[in-house]
Amino acid sequence: MKRRQFLQSALAVGSLTGLHLRAGEPPAPPAREYYELRRYHLRRGPNQKRFEDYAREAAIPALNRLGIGPVGVFHVMVGADSPSVYVLLPYRSLEDFATVGTRLAADAEYQRAGAEFINCPASDPAYVRVESSLMVAFEGMPRLEVPALTREKRPRLFELRTYESHSKKAHRKKVEMFNLGEIAIFRRTGLTPVFFGETLVGERLPNLAYLLVFESLAVRDQSWATFAADPEWKKLSTTPGYTDPEIVSNISNCLLRPAACSQI
Repeated sequence: MKRRQFLQSALAVGSLTGLHLRAGEPPAPPAREYYELRRYHLRRGPNQKRFEDYAREAAIPALNRLGIGPVGVFHVMVGADSPSVYVLLPYRSLEDFATVGTRLAADAEYQRAGAEFINCPASDPAYVRVESSLMVAFEGMPRLEVPALTREKRPRLFELRTYESHSKKAHRKKVEMFNLGEIAIFRRTGLTPVFFGETLVGERLPNLAYLLVFESLAVRDQSWATFAADPEWKKLSTTPGYTDPEIVSNISNCLLRPAACSQI
């Protein structure tokens, strides 16, 4: 009997020890999200209102029902091919991305609410064309962050920037540069990121993209000036292997304003 009690006690202690060891292990890093960035090219006129009505009444509620969100909807303020609308969709997995179209097609409420947009005839298309890119979040910022300006329903503008590289090796080096220091410098100098993404499928590969948020154009200009003058940034950007001529071949950007229905 005593032997049986001893074995039971030993097993219990061993189980507790295992729990403590597991509890003491460093937590697993958060899973990196995937982002789909769509760009809808619209015609001038009623198409713009029709798109916003569709996004507000049909698309965003249906996507949220599927666990996809927050959904960003942005009009181009300064950039090529206006009028156009960017839509940002965060996914928890590649399966979510691959099946979103099928699941929306099976959603009767979505089909009803978006009927005018979904069933438009060829003589009156809802949009001219749509482009799409698929990204995976950076390790240094694995999840999209909804800005405080959005939560507080304050005025805001966004800057979408894309960095192209001449090779995959150079591209990986630029991603590493962001992960190991540049993102932290951004945050400290007033450049508030919404997401960072490494493009897996899209145009002008290899490239990365990120989205920043500002209260106003004046705040944007001041934040970039603060960043450019930062001693840590000057040191990092002149480090051999991290200089722009070595790893960045082109930078493009456009300024965006959120649609009234945007959740970002």
